[in-house]
Amino acid sequence: MALCLLTTTSSSSSSLTSTNHISCNFTIPNETLFSSSSFKLPLLWPWQKENKLKMGPLKVSPMGFGTWAWGNQLLWGYDESMDSELQQVFNLAVDNGVNLFDTADSYGTGRLNGQSERLLGKFIREYRGTVESISSFLIEVLADVCLRSSVERLQLEQIGIGQLHWSTANYAPLQEIALWDGLVAMYEKGLVQAVGVSNYGPKQLVKIHKYLKDRGVPLCSAQVQFSLLSYGDEQIEIKRICDSLGVKLIAYSPLGLGMLTGKYTLSSLPKGPRGLLFRQILPGLEPLLRCLREIATKRQKTMSQVAINWCMSKGGIPIPGVKSVKQAQENLGSLGWRLSKDEVTQLESAAQQSPRKMLQNIFQTR
Repeated sequence: MALCLLTTTSSSSSSLTSTNHISCNFTIPNETLFSSSSFKLPLLWPWQKENKLKMGPLKVSPMGFGTWAWGNQLLWGYDESMDSELQQVFNLAVDNGVNLFDTADSYGTGRLNGQSERLLGKFIREYRGTVESISSFLIEVLADVCLRSSVERLQLEQIGIGQLHWSTANYAPLQEIALWDGLVAMYEKGLVQAVGVSNYGPKQLVKIHKYLKDRGVPLCSAQVQFSLLSYGDEQIEIKRICDSLGVKLIAYSPLGLGMLTGKYTLSSLPKGPRGLLFRQILPGLEPLLRCLREIATKRQKTMSQVAINWCMSKGGIPIPGVKSVKQAQENLGSLGWRLSKDEVTQLESAAQQSPRKMLQNIFQTR
């Protein structure tokens, strides 16, 4: 069974328009998948065969994988020696039905800027299963610069979803309409199949939806920070508006940069800037972490799997980051089951009892 796929190609077209963030999504026929990994879900796992989610013209897995760490040395300690394992991560994900990958030209630090795109393009080309075509993509653009550099790094000729990385309403409001017009142009030129936004709050989301609709361009997706650690009135309102407009919500940072994994304490913090943030927030998370731990134990799951599953239970498409096979295997264990309504309520109650919340993205609008 073949769904939406991307065609790999070495693109040199000068007519492409640029991006600042790309999430690629492609689907591979179930009957052609195979893996050299020892870990693999059943090929007829229910969510794989029946529960692909409609996102505009595309059909995507209920969970994607984020690739922010693929090239980022500052926050995630990337080293080029990790590349072979990252390829195993990619193969494992695709073998098990995941067809949504979040990447960007800004994913990578210093000389490694754009490394995530280069790696993802390489992994797609070298995947050993059968890829008939790939035509679904999610791209986040910040400015009306050329998309060609991202496409050339990926060596793909078509992007599925062009998505604004963030709104400029908070710091350069006069630029906002120009960015919206850039989405319209990408859609009308056929460079993308659909468009979306990222880090848009409720009010701005309604505005851009109307602006695009008036120009015959459907808004397909809205990507926001959405997790038990950031859950509150604004996230509830964004989800409500997405549902009313027929826009799919993509949940980034579903594990709160790792704070909801249960792997960190004040005496065992990650290195770098994350450690400083964790030191501020972890002391107030005990009610939530305790509830995650109890449900995980009862379900014979991990805390990460419960936190990711909560996002799916709320109707979002989580895109947890992965940089190791072990993390990929754990994330895949979030699929194929659902928390009960009572468990969802318990988790949200525990989140409300936890006084500390994840800081919102500084570019998030109202």
